Amino acid sequence: MNAKEVDGAAIFRAGAFRRRIAWVFALQFVAVAIVCVMGAYDQAPLPAAIAVIVIVTGLAWLATRREWRSVSALARLIREWHDGLSDPAALRPERLPQDADADLVALAYGLHGFAARIADYGQRERNFTRDASHELRTPLTVIRMAVDMLADEDGLGECGRRSVRRIHRATRELEALVEVLLILARESDPGGTAERFVVNDVLRRELETARDLMSGSSVELQLEEPARFALHGSARAFSVLCWQLIRDACQHADTGRVVVTVLPGAITVSHAAAGAAPIRPGDERLSFELAIAQRISDRFAWPLELHAPGKPGVARVRFPETLPAAAA
Repeated sequence: MNAKEVDGAAIFRAGAFRRRIAWVFALQFVAVAIVCVMGAYDQAPLPAAIAVIVIVTGLAWLATRREWRSVSALARLIREWHDGLSDPAALRPERLPQDADADLVALAYGLHGFAARIADYGQRERNFTRDASHELRTPLTVIRMAVDMLADEDGLGECGRRSVRRIHRATRELEALVEVLLILARESDPGGTAERFVVNDVLRRELETARDLMSGSSVELQLEEPARFALHGSARAFSVLCWQLIRDACQHADTGRVVVTVLPGAITVSHAAAGAAPIRPGDERLSFELAIAQRISDRFAWPLELHAPGKPGVARVRFPETLPAAAA
């Protein structure tokens, strides 16, 4: 049923439900009033008057239940519809009873359109993640392999090597960005398969990658491990979250150290940049890296605290559910 047909139905049947319910209660009132008057003038015995009132009330309830049948039919269609598993055609207005009120038909039409848009959105999400995963990762892999081969050339000058390092770093950062966007784009399966992993091991790999990308920089990366624990979730999402925090800290600390600390049930990323003011989620000054980290923490329920009071330049991620390192 299109919008024009729904408008026509609204003109023909608008308020039909309310009118029928009004007739039911009006007839019930008249019947009860007649019985009461007859009982007051001793024209009908009391048991008979009570019996008539009970019968009239029961008939009114049955009539009201019959009028509510269209609403129950629509509620049943909505209960049986599941996003991604059901056909949006299940919510088409044609599946309602023929005597349905126009307001109910309009509601069913709106729900059908909304369900169709949700189904289209889910299909676009699957198409995007599939195409982006293949069409973006493949050329990036080719570029990275070509840059690695070019870096091994003996006749490459210092200027060329600096350019190769910049290309290599930009390629790795673009790979991480693509991975982040794919994780955030996947609603049904964010971040890939859940697994058990030790956070210390993942952080050690991320810091090695960061040191490789920041070769020649005056920033020193350091890992402190007063604690050791494991998580059950997406190791890739965790590594991307940590990489975004490390990138943000390195951008603020042009010189000095960036320290990643593993605490019981939490990790912190700190730098010694002077004059770093506290930044809170939603602040307009939030960098792109912190914004991405905030979205990942919200998706996986890993609370992110940015620049804790009294410790400027600190980002802390807490993990409500941790496992012993031996569990991984």
